[in-house]
Amino acid sequence: MKYYVRVGEDDHEVVLDGEGVQIDGTRVVASVAPSDGTPVRVVSIGSEIHRVVLRRGSQRGAYTLWLDGFRFEVEALDERARAIRELSRTSAAPTGPAPLVAPMPGLIVRVAVKPGDEVKAGQGLVVMEAMKMENELRAVAAGRVKVVHAQPGTAVEKGALLVELE
Repeated sequence: MKYYVRVGEDDHEVVLDGEGVQIDGTRVVASVAPSDGTPVRVVSIGSEIHRVVLRRGSQRGAYTLWLDGFRFEVEALDERARAIRELSRTSAAPTGPAPLVAPMPGLIVRVAVKPGDEVKAGQGLVVMEAMKMENELRAVAAGRVKVVHAQPGTAVEKGALLVELE
């Protein structure tokens, strides 16, 4: 079984098999044994012997280790859990106020904001005409206007970026 282990800022690849352990491609002989009646585990790696206490963290794969009196924050994930975490990071939605986009094709009638303006949630930003009706497009969250792409008299397609907020 392959694990990806992060200790502080250092990343390591650990492979467990029936013969021992490979750490970053180097094979070592290792074992873990409980210490009767205590949370301490005796870990031997090669000729070294260590006392380790492990406590699970709040997230999957997160642990706090006390090794010979020193504390380490550790993350250990198998290949599947690591792949899932990487996929969720790449598909995570951006943070911050959502940009204002055209909900339908239409003509920009009025722009009520300029770069640097502070806006409140629900405040009208742009008025556009679609199917002979004027629609006021409002901010979904509070923020500051970063860029205004909409210009009065301009025709826009559905999904066109009108105002960027920060």
